[in-house]
Amino acid sequence: MMLPSEKYFGMFEAVFLFYGAMPTGVTVSETGRIFICFPKWGDDVKFTVAEIVHDTLQPYPSLDANVVSPSTITTSLISVQSVVADGNGTLWVLDTGAPNFSEPIKGGAKLVAVDLNSNTIKSVYTFTEDVVLPTTYLNDVRFDFRVGKAGYAYITDSSSRGPGAIIVVDLETGYAWRRLSGANSTSPDPFFLPKVEGKILMNRNKDGSTSPFRLASDGIAISPDGKMLYFCPLCSRHLYSISTEALRDRTIPDMNLQYHVKYWGEKGASDGMITDAKGNVYAGDYENNSIRKILPSGIMETIAHDPRLLWPDTFSIGPDQYLYFIVNQLHRQARFHCGNDLRQKPYSLLRMKIDEPPAPTF
Repeated sequence: MMLPSEKYFGMFEAVFLFYGAMPTGVTVSETGRIFICFPKWGDDVKFTVAEIVHDTLQPYPSLDANVVSPSTITTSLISVQSVVADGNGTLWVLDTGAPNFSEPIKGGAKLVAVDLNSNTIKSVYTFTEDVVLPTTYLNDVRFDFRVGKAGYAYITDSSSRGPGAIIVVDLETGYAWRRLSGANSTSPDPFFLPKVEGKILMNRNKDGSTSPFRLASDGIAISPDGKMLYFCPLCSRHLYSISTEALRDRTIPDMNLQYHVKYWGEKGASDGMITDAKGNVYAGDYENNSIRKILPSGIMETIAHDPRLLWPDTFSIGPDQYLYFIVNQLHRQARFHCGNDLRQKPYSLLRMKIDEPPAPTF
């Protein structure tokens, strides 16, 4: 006898399957090139940034750039969490400098700009110790090149043991500063109890000890006009936004900046987020194997719900008007299951048609 069952919906297709290290980030350039990153969380990562070329992974921008030595800490790619193509010929690489969630290696946490025409690194932005703290984990980044002389970058610090924050970077001078550091909006929800695949998600160690899963501000998206930044802690179901002008305005004390934050309500627990050219925000819901679309009006709808969406991670919108996203079973890692790795390969890069181009940055 067939009993009623949960309904699944949403059309998506596989772009690439990963049988090696677990990916987290994806970005699609304005010419359709696809880049992936693999942070060093314990898998055998041969290169932390790759381009998909003819159905194979090629180290990017070169194998040498992915090889770390004491003399190349500030110029080589150590453990990359996020890659973002800006739509104008540059791939931006956000290097945590913190393999296995360690304290960031001095000089290793950085934002790297790669010229997509020459496939060479053209600039590197490193951070002072009052910006990248010993607890900092640089997670994701968004850009607006319409303000300042060279534009600004906005980076989430998704620390698991220190204050979350949004880091603002003046790309002309390289000067950076923390905003909303330790604020409620960038911090894990203290009442949040994540449940994935029907079970509570928490850190479960080999010795049987446990601790809550707590990660700060993670997902980030910017409006098409660059005036509003959306963000969310990983361990929360809440969506927030703030004026980018307020973030850049150093005359507003950080303690007063919280009054500029807008609360949008619950959208589900998300890892990555992205905006399209109409200002719609796309966000994963890792508790419900779903993808949400949040309209500028605040109306939310679910556009995909499928048992194969096992932790939708990073999002990117390609020039083909597809929403690309990584599915990587992050919640099945050994650290959540007493040392037992429950992930099943392959991890996947999927896409679904949304009929909207990406939000512009220029």
